[in-house]
Amino acid sequence: MKIKWLGHASFLITAEDGTKIITDPYGKYDGLNYAPISESADVVLVSHQHGDHVGGKVGGNPQEIARAGSSTAKGIEFNGIASYHDQSSGKERGDNTMFCFAVDGVRVCHLGDLGHVLSNQQVAEIGQVNVLLIPVGGFFTIDAQEASLVCNQIMPKVIIPMHVSNSKCGFPIAKVDEFIQGKSDVEISGVSEQEFKNADLPEAPKIVVLEPAC
Repeated sequence: MKIKWLGHASFLITAEDGTKIITDPYGKYDGLNYAPISESADVVLVSHQHGDHVGGKVGGNPQEIARAGSSTAKGIEFNGIASYHDQSSGKERGDNTMFCFAVDGVRVCHLGDLGHVLSNQQVAEIGQVNVLLIPVGGFFTIDAQEASLVCNQIMPKVIIPMHVSNSKCGFPIAKVDEFIQGKSDVEISGVSEQEFKNADLPEAPKIVVLEPAC
């Protein structure tokens, strides 16, 4: 399985059989200067209906999944877990759906714009995670400190940060540096895509920082 960070909260996940999944395909949005998404997909996951997470044109006539509960597409079961975009039960920014699914035996969890530390029930619903895609920039989502707490709750093998400030995102959020500061097992990959196989996953949690592809 390969994971490519397109930018913001959007990833392209490609299975060995060629099945492609895109998460939160950003559209045109003030403050976002990522190039338009040019990838095609079989499945699109949408955590919530804000323009920086939905609206991007994805080729291939994909099946869209944008709700909590169990859904199946291309033979893959997607477990959508209800959460909130803020710490006020959605009163500020609304609902958010976290998606967990397995590709080639690797369990992936995309947290969308999670705005709070997880409850015990949510941790149980998420279950085992090999690769965690987590927002760390703060202001609109959990910040670096809260993201660290969430990582400790889930205990994934690989942590890939997203929803951060950089040259292509001018939102009032933190850079990835704030999240990785003081952490020991960090890989600054310098690339936008990496391959992950179950047999090669690290024993202890490892942070992999990808470069945006768009």
